[in-house]
Amino acid sequence: MAYVAAPSDIARTHATKRLAALATPPGALGRLGDLAVWVAACQGQVPPVPVDNVRLVIFAGDHGVAGHGVSAFPPAITGAMVRTFLLGKAGVNALAGAHGVAVRVLDLGVDEDFEDLAPEVRDALTAHKIRRGSGAIHLEDALTLEETRAALAAGAAVAREEIAAGAQLLISGDMGIGNTTPAAALVAAGLGLPASEVVGRGTGIDDAALLHKTAVIDAALARAGARTDDPIETLAALGSADLAASTGFLLAAAQEGRPVLLDGLMSVACALTADRIEPGAAGWYAAGHRSTEPAQSLALAKMGLEPLLDLGLRLGEGSGAVAAVPVVRSAAALLRDVALLSELMP
Repeated sequence: MAYVAAPSDIARTHATKRLAALATPPGALGRLGDLAVWVAACQGQVPPVPVDNVRLVIFAGDHGVAGHGVSAFPPAITGAMVRTFLLGKAGVNALAGAHGVAVRVLDLGVDEDFEDLAPEVRDALTAHKIRRGSGAIHLEDALTLEETRAALAAGAAVAREEIAAGAQLLISGDMGIGNTTPAAALVAAGLGLPASEVVGRGTGIDDAALLHKTAVIDAALARAGARTDDPIETLAALGSADLAASTGFLLAAAQEGRPVLLDGLMSVACALTADRIEPGAAGWYAAGHRSTEPAQSLALAKMGLEPLLDLGLRLGEGSGAVAAVPVVRSAAALLRDVALLSELMP
């Protein structure tokens, strides 16, 4: 099994010493101080440089379970929202514009071909497309193993493209009606939990639909059986093209030594899976916000991550992580720009 190298221990030690030497009362910066040390360790330098280049990639795809009563919205919304991202009019676009975050959207498994779009836009959007839709996981595998590996490779290639474009901090976003069902299943499989402990209301299903969603996830876990011991087999059985690509994206970011700000359930489920594939990957991740989905909190706890924000958000898209970007920038600025106490004393 391969292991991902941790952020720099030397930089972490120096950053911790610098934090203690700042002209602030001991512990006064609270978790901002801890975050600043993490940023410095990931950058491998103290003080850290400004976190100016932040890049979000939204992985879009449809999910077979969306046609089986697990979502409050119809699958056609996925394609409509992809078009909204391209127009720059979605919630995450507004946040990204406010905070100077670059946004890219990719169709990995949307169940349509976007023939209405201009050819150059469509080609960029679908350059890494694996298939139209993913299997209904309680009835069949989401993907073949070949498709799973192709999606992992696609996500990794995209991460490296964003890093080559100068990304100092990466974010993975999501779009796909029904996606909280496979994401919760990935967390259940990764943590060895029943559906009842991980299931949430997604976009706002009622009590009856919640019970049905729980049964769907339990059926999916039972169908997958012992294959859940292997994280790549887990993605094939329980994931989707977009979730597998997001996993590859997050894993490649850690391999390349680039920090990631995680969003809600989908990115956290993929982060957990990436850390299962190559332990140590989670050292490169920080949690942007706490989702209302139980599975997200359970997976974050497993990885030892505490969310920066807790605003009751359940929009997805990468929005919670983008909203937390100013917190990361603030932490780095404090460690970089606050005077040392020794500089003020005669």
